[in-house]
Amino acid sequence: MSRLRDPLLWLTLAFIALLLAMPHSEGLFHWLFPGLSRPVYLQESFVALALSHLGLVAVSGAVSVACGVAVGIAVTRPWGREFRALAQTLAAAGQTFPPVAVLAIAVPVMGFGREPAIVALILYGLLPVLQGTLAGLSAVPEDVKAVARGVGMSRGQILRKVELPLAFGVMLAGIRTSVIINIGTATIASTVGASTLGTPIIIGLSGFNTAYVIQGAVLVALAAILVDRLFERLARVMNRNAG
Repeated sequence: MSRLRDPLLWLTLAFIALLLAMPHSEGLFHWLFPGLSRPVYLQESFVALALSHLGLVAVSGAVSVACGVAVGIAVTRPWGREFRALAQTLAAAGQTFPPVAVLAIAVPVMGFGREPAIVALILYGLLPVLQGTLAGLSAVPEDVKAVARGVGMSRGQILRKVELPLAFGVMLAGIRTSVIINIGTATIASTVGASTLGTPIIIGLSGFNTAYVIQGAVLVALAAILVDRLFERLARVMNRNAG
């Protein structure tokens, strides 16, 4: 009975139902936009678009997390601290560089499709992961690490068994921010031929079809809310286990 009251369950069901119902909503959108001859995007399945969209975010997010965490760990070690400012500057530059510009540069080299979009999303998602890793590791008390050294732990053991567990909550917040940002940013991948929930948005904007734009935007927003709630649930579970 308690599971039936779970907001995350209902949010997931609502997202799936909306994906399945959208192709059959012509009556609603024709009523909202009577001037449109084709008020519902039907060129591709909304389910396929959502899977492709989330797949792009998952691949780029995994690379961003791996790179951001690795660099964050490296520049908080004694041998890498002098590179901390450089790493933060480069990561910040990657996020401030417009994703559309990254796509424009990458397409001539990599061609149209998923690959240039993944590159742009990796660059855009790297900074929050790096910042979260740096903040989390920097917040670990020195006396805790000193106790770990006192009981004979090596540097690697201190990192794995002390620093990363204590920093995980802050690191997860950075990963959460990165993924949510990229769910929205991934919509521009459709400008270079990748199938995403941004496809009806791009086609709608170019064809002055507001209904297409609304259909894509609603699904992207709901996907972002759903993933955000999943991260919130994960954070609660981790805090409960830690306690």
